[in-house]
Amino acid sequence: MLRRQSTPRQNWPQIVESQGMHYHSLDDVPYWDESAYYEFTAAEIDTLEEATYELDRMCLEAVQHVIDEDRFDEFLIPVEFRDFIRRSWEQDEHSVYGRFDLAYDGTFEPKLLEYNADTPTSLLEAAVIQWYWLQDKFPSASQFNSIHERLLEIWQVLARATSGTWYFASVAGSVEDYMNVNYLRDVAAQAGAQTAYIAMEDIGWNAAGRVFTDTEENPIRHCFKLYPWEWMYRDEFGCHLVEAACQWMEPPWKAILSNKAILPVLWELFPDSPYLLQASFEPLPEGNYVKKPILGREGANIQVFEHGKLFLQTDGPYDGPAIYQEIWPLPRFDDKYFACVGSWIVNGWACGMGIREDESLVTGNLSRFIPHLF
Repeated sequence: MLRRQSTPRQNWPQIVESQGMHYHSLDDVPYWDESAYYEFTAAEIDTLEEATYELDRMCLEAVQHVIDEDRFDEFLIPVEFRDFIRRSWEQDEHSVYGRFDLAYDGTFEPKLLEYNADTPTSLLEAAVIQWYWLQDKFPSASQFNSIHERLLEIWQVLARATSGTWYFASVAGSVEDYMNVNYLRDVAAQAGAQTAYIAMEDIGWNAAGRVFTDTEENPIRHCFKLYPWEWMYRDEFGCHLVEAACQWMEPPWKAILSNKAILPVLWELFPDSPYLLQASFEPLPEGNYVKKPILGREGANIQVFEHGKLFLQTDGPYDGPAIYQEIWPLPRFDDKYFACVGSWIVNGWACGMGIREDESLVTGNLSRFIPHLF
């Protein structure tokens, strides 16, 4: 795994905007950054693919364990939604995607930092933007990227299995979320589904019909939401989730895997896995650990301890219970850039990755996206 300098394409902002990426820069600083790229060997790609499949297998076993052992309290999942989650799991409700965030530099086994199982973003840039960058800059090279094809496959399955409109929802005002969810909407439309967009804030509740509705009072029977389950549970209409006849994507059982509490559970179940870091619900005895809020997101409210002393922390809105994970620093390139590998799994297929980098050890929502090839 090497970091290489590269000359950006002329008029690259206009190019990526034409491909749907209107959030390529933040305060005139590129978020999509093609002044560099990461180069892998084919063997390193095989390693990442193998790790992704094994992590997916372990995660599915962990969901069964959490349900069988009734460990919902550790995940802060309200009592009234637990049967809702159990039914979703027992009915084997489809999942579209997830993203494993890994520490990897090609010299050791990939290590799981966390699993974005419910609302992963950076999808458009991973599936589309970096693919067209490769065709323009290095057409003879390869890229670990069949994300679009795998998404098309699962939406063909869902389109055939359902009738009526699939709604695609995100928080109003977030350009990034809007473009990510509308990329998925476009894929679903290509697969033959009838689709519509709705802001999460515009979803209503019809008490007489016991159904969620759009702004025209049409019932919502199928909805892909780029919105966390833990937020839905606590929203005004959250109490109606268990009674409404609505198919949600990602499914309710993903609320277990999108929660940081899954990390200590995975370690309990698979302590010999080369892909896992030691994790616990209590501070690790050596005093070297990363403290992560159970319901935290995007690198917020992270605290890093060495020998029991805090030496790095990030701001954010999340507090409450946390988990404690062994420190495993991200690889550093050019004595400056820390790189995190996001490995995508779609419909059970390991199918691509995106690299996020930052000058900080903690990858956050402002960390840059860098393309890759092999």
